[in-house]
Amino acid sequence: MSNYLEFEKPLAELEAKIGELRDFSTDNVDFGSDIKKLEKKSEKLKKEIFSNLSRWQRTQLARHADRPYVLDYINLIFTDWFEVHGDRNFRDDPALVCGFARFEGRPCCVIGHQKGRNTKEKVYRNFGMPNPEGYRKALRVMQMAEQFGLPIFTFVDTPGAFPGIGAEERGQAEAIARNLREMSLLKVPVIVTIAGEGGSGGALAIAVGNRVLMMEYSVYAVISPEGCAAILWSDGTKGPQAAEALKLTSRDVEELGCVIDDVVPEPLGGAHSDHKTAANTLKDYLKRHLEELSKLSPDELIEQRYQRFRGMTQIEE
Repeated sequence: MSNYLEFEKPLAELEAKIGELRDFSTDNVDFGSDIKKLEKKSEKLKKEIFSNLSRWQRTQLARHADRPYVLDYINLIFTDWFEVHGDRNFRDDPALVCGFARFEGRPCCVIGHQKGRNTKEKVYRNFGMPNPEGYRKALRVMQMAEQFGLPIFTFVDTPGAFPGIGAEERGQAEAIARNLREMSLLKVPVIVTIAGEGGSGGALAIAVGNRVLMMEYSVYAVISPEGCAAILWSDGTKGPQAAEALKLTSRDVEELGCVIDDVVPEPLGGAHSDHKTAANTLKDYLKRHLEELSKLSPDELIEQRYQRFRGMTQIEE
């Protein structure tokens, strides 16, 4: 791991020392015992750091540059991946990856936001912020999956839908609203995973599911902390303060009782520190929920989805 966050700096220094000792170790000079001591110290420090994270620090983890994206999960969890491009209306949107694959040998549909790791990729993927054609592509692929009775897996990781003039001209709000309506009526199982950032309608447009899972260090909210701070205090630098008020972490959302179904634990240090372990853990959760949903009829799936979102409403007289 090369990208350390500010609160991970003490850990970075220890791991750098471990790396140096490994490089200097030879047959004649063995630093094995020193390396083991430092590794134990590093493990202890990591537990201390990650057992007491603020909401803002968890938000930073959700945005970590090394965090696994949907294409990483596709490579680690699914097989026979085949990507579908274009919305049959305007163009393809690289910010939203859509296609078909196999999960445990079973054909399925996979959709998710894709961010970039370097500058070129970030620009190409538009920083994981879809345009309306991305959501229309996603809906086209979901309707194809429904036609063939395939379960749908979606992976949410976006700061929000792209708010540019072009996106608004092409009907960003309509595209999101239509996805909400059409996803609620799909006759196949829909399992949603909040993999990183779950931002506003940009996230919800592919998050109307029978089951919604959140990775341990992911966040889910109606707006980013910086956006919230800019509105409330006209100061986007007050993001940490806004994050505390938004209560956007997986623990906070789980306490609401009806928004998500499970929090998927991540390896110590976060999913970015061990992609394979994070993916294997998530795979077990996806398998269990798919088995449960596969027992329901199409009408029961629609009703369960309907009752799920109705349950988020509270009426007081």
